[in-house]
Amino acid sequence: MKKLFTLSVGLSSILLAQNITSIKYNGLLHLSEDVANEVAKIHVGDPFDIMKIDESIKKFYEQGYFSDIVVSVTPEGGLVYTFKEKSSISKLQMNGYSSDNEQEALFISIGLRKGDLYDARKIEQAKKKLIKKIEAEGYYDTIVEVEVEPKEDSIALIFNVNKGEKIYIDKIDFAGAKKLDTDDLESALANREKDFMGWFPGLNDGVAHLDQLQYDGMRAKDVYMQHGYLDADVSDPLMRVDEGSYKADISYQVQEGEPYRVSSVSIVGDVDSLDLEEIRENLQVIEGKTFNISKARKDKAYIKEQIANQGYAYARVVEGFQKNKKEHTVSLQYRVQKGKKVYINDVIISGNHTTKDRVIRRDVYLAPGDLFSLSELRESQNTLGRRGYFEDVNIEQERVDDQHINLLVKVKETPTGSIQAGGGYGSYQGAMISASVSDRNVLGSGINAAISFDFSKISKNYSLSFNNPRIWDSDYSFGANLYRNDFQYRTYDQKSVGAGVNVGKQLTHNLFGSLSYQYSKIEATEVDNSDNVLATEDYYSIFSPEDSNYIKSMFAVGLNYDSTDDFYVPRKGIILGGTLGYAGVGGDQKFIETTGRFGLYYGLEDVIDYDLILRYKVRGTVLSDRGGIAIPEKLYMGGIGSVRGYEPYSITPFTLDENGKRKLNGGTKSLVNSVEASIPLSKAAKMRLAFFYDYGMIGQNSFNEITKEGYGVSLEWISPMGPINLVFGRARNPEALDRTSNFEFTMGQKF
Repeated sequence: MKKLFTLSVGLSSILLAQNITSIKYNGLLHLSEDVANEVAKIHVGDPFDIMKIDESIKKFYEQGYFSDIVVSVTPEGGLVYTFKEKSSISKLQMNGYSSDNEQEALFISIGLRKGDLYDARKIEQAKKKLIKKIEAEGYYDTIVEVEVEPKEDSIALIFNVNKGEKIYIDKIDFAGAKKLDTDDLESALANREKDFMGWFPGLNDGVAHLDQLQYDGMRAKDVYMQHGYLDADVSDPLMRVDEGSYKADISYQVQEGEPYRVSSVSIVGDVDSLDLEEIRENLQVIEGKTFNISKARKDKAYIKEQIANQGYAYARVVEGFQKNKKEHTVSLQYRVQKGKKVYINDVIISGNHTTKDRVIRRDVYLAPGDLFSLSELRESQNTLGRRGYFEDVNIEQERVDDQHINLLVKVKETPTGSIQAGGGYGSYQGAMISASVSDRNVLGSGINAAISFDFSKISKNYSLSFNNPRIWDSDYSFGANLYRNDFQYRTYDQKSVGAGVNVGKQLTHNLFGSLSYQYSKIEATEVDNSDNVLATEDYYSIFSPEDSNYIKSMFAVGLNYDSTDDFYVPRKGIILGGTLGYAGVGGDQKFIETTGRFGLYYGLEDVIDYDLILRYKVRGTVLSDRGGIAIPEKLYMGGIGSVRGYEPYSITPFTLDENGKRKLNGGTKSLVNSVEASIPLSKAAKMRLAFFYDYGMIGQNSFNEITKEGYGVSLEWISPMGPINLVFGRARNPEALDRTSNFEFTMGQKF
C-alpha cells in the first residue's frame, strides 16, 4: 500500500490556513463525491488536521478500488485528493486445464470474473484454490503460473497450468486391523485401491484425492464406531509415492479395542411435550445390542425432527456417551434443548422468471404466521420438485429473531414449453413425421396444454389436451382432451375418435383422487394389408360385428399417492396408484377395468458418493367382462412402458387355425415388472444412462399364460426440447413368431 501526502505550498501557508476551504476529488470512477465525503469524514470548514487526512487515506485504500492516492493542499487552503484506480480485468484465459466453454464457470469457482479490479492478493488466492481443485482430481506436483498482460485501460490474466501426474493408489495397509474386514474399512475411504473394471462408472479408478487424505483416518475410525468399537483409534495416513511410476502406498496404524453393547438409552431435558414412548419405539439404537454410531446419528436427527415439527426450529439435541470400560457397555443420553417456538415471518421466492409467485406459494405448506414444521418444509420442497417446472428447488431457513424465521424458496426453472417438429424411422412404424406444441406451465400459470400430430406409414394421430392442476389455486383440478387416431394393425385398420374430461382433488400432500369420463367411437375394418409393412402370413384376426364398430363410454375413479422428489428424474420416494373404471353407461362395451401401479425410487449418492438411481416399477391390469369386450379394448404388451425389446402391442394371447395362422384374441390380465439402474452420463448435458430388465405376463384366464422378458439400455436426456428417451432393447429368448424391436424413443415422458 502506498500512502503519499504532499504539500504544494510551504509551511507558512499551512499555518495561515486554519480551516479547510474546499475539498476536490480527481480520478474517481467507482465512488461518487458524496460517498467519498462519507468515507473521508472531512468537511469544508473543519480544522486542518494531518492525522485526520492520513486516516482518510487509509479508509480510501480499504475500499479496494485504488492503487495510489495523493493529497495536496492549494494556496487557498483547499484539499485535493488525486486517485489512481486499479486496472480492471478485461480477459481471463486458462491454458492446460479446461476447455474454452468451461473456463468462465471455472474462474468464477476460484473467485475471479471479468471486470474485477486487479488485486495481487486475490489473484494469489485464486491460484491456490485452482491448485487445490486440481489436486482433488488426483494430480501431483501441480504448477500454476499467472501472466499479467497490460492493456490500454485494463489487464489480461493468463493462467498457465501444468497439472503434473496423477497418483494411483497401489496398496492400502491397515496395520493392527484384525476384527473387521479391511475391505469394509477401505470402502469408507475417499482414497481406495483401484477396483476391477475401475473405469466403469460407479467403481473406483484408484486415483488419489489428496484433499481428502487427511480425513480418511477419521472415516476408517467411524467404521469401527459403527461396529461398537468405541476405543478404536486409526492414525493419520502415511502415503509413500514412487516418483517414477506415480503409484502410492498408504498405511494406517490401528488399535481396535473391544466392541461395546448398549446398556441404556434415555432422552432428557425439555421433553414435556414429546411422546417419549412413541419416539423410543422408532429409535434404531436398542438396549442390549451392539452400539452403532451411524444409528445414533439417525436417532438424533429423528428426535430433532419430532421437536422441530412442534415449532421448535432452533431446537438442539446433544448426545452424550457414558462408557463402562470394564463391562464394555455404553449408556446413551440425548439431551433436548427446545428453545422457543418459531413462527414463519415471511416466505421469500426467488429464481422464478416465468412461474408466478402464487403457483409456487400454493405448494409451500407453510405461510406467514404458521408454526414452523420441518416435515412440512421438506414436503413443500418435494412437491415443488414433482411439478416439473423446476430443475432445482431449495428451501432455506433464515433466522429473523428467537421466534421468527424466513423461508427462502430458491428455484431454478427448467424449460417446460416446446415447439417440436421432426421425423425418423422405427422398425415398427417405418418412416415417421411429427409436430407438437406443448407447455407444462403455460405463461407461468401451472396449466398444462398440448396439441400434436404425427404421421407414419401405419398411423395418423391428432390430439389436444388441457389440464389445470389447481383451479383458482384450490385443491381441485380439471382437464379435458380430444383425439383422433388412425392405425393399421397387422390385419385390420382402426379409426377412433374420442373426448374426455376429468376432475380431481388433492386429498393430502401426497394423495390425489380423480373422477373421469371418456367417450370414444371406434371403427375397425378387417383388410388384406398385403402391402402393409406389418403384414405377415402368420398373423391375422377375425372380427365379429361388435368388434368392428362400437362406442365405448367409461367412467373411472382413481387414487394416486406420490412422494417422489422430482418429476422427470426422481431419486427418492414411491408412486402408488390405482383406477377402477366401468364401461357400460351407454355405448356398446360392458366391462370393468381395474389397474394398479407401484414405483419405488432410491438414489444411492449419499451411500456410495455416486449418483446411481435404482428403480422398480410394476403395473397390472384386469378386465372383467360384463357383457362384451371388443378385441381392440383387450390387453397387449410390448414396447416402451411394457416389455421393451418387443414391438408395441405384439404380445397377446392367440389361437391357431387349421392352417397354422394366428388369430389375435387379446388378454384380460397383464402384469409388467421393470428393474432399472440409472447412472449419470453427462451432468452438463443432463444425460443419463439406464440399464433395464423387463418381465411381463399376460393371459385370458390367468396372468402367466404368456411370459416375456426384455433387457437393454436407454439414453435419458433432458434436452432443450424436453425429455427424450432413446431405448435400445433386446428380447430374451424370443420365439419364432415373436415380433422384436431393437430401438424406440419417446418425448415428454418421465423416466
